[in-house]
Amino acid sequence: MKLEKRHMARAIDVAVIGVRKGNSPFGSCIVKGGRVIAAAHNTVLQKHDATNHAEMNAIRLACRKLGSHELKGCTVYSTTEPCPMCFSAIHWAKADAIVFGTGIADVKRLGFSELTISDRRMKKDGHSKLRISSGFMKQECQELLDHWKKKNGKVY
Repeated sequence: MKLEKRHMARAIDVAVIGVRKGNSPFGSCIVKGGRVIAAAHNTVLQKHDATNHAEMNAIRLACRKLGSHELKGCTVYSTTEPCPMCFSAIHWAKADAIVFGTGIADVKRLGFSELTISDRRMKKDGHSKLRISSGFMKQECQELLDHWKKKNGKVY
């Protein structure tokens, strides 16, 4: 699987937009055939919906655009390792791969109430066929978290 910096950069860019709107520092970009199908940021605080993680928002957009509940042939780029809810949705949508920058431990250190169940563990325990690439553009994704950490008026 060829990892594309421009796709992670898109996930970071949409996360920055979300932070400017008062949301948490997470972004996701879904790619199929080298083309961006959807990109979204976290809107949990904005929409008052705990399921509006960046990955979930991107999945909803991508599925509508593709006219299918499946994301076969797609790669999901996320600025941070997807939580169990997002990993499960990506798995059930039958995406091919997940690529992420920072890990669960990185955001847990910021005070987010992350479950410490890694994507690799869920893949193994659930016998998922998803390919996982971690630490991709980790420094840039960490800079996004550091930027958010300095922001006043944060809500977790």
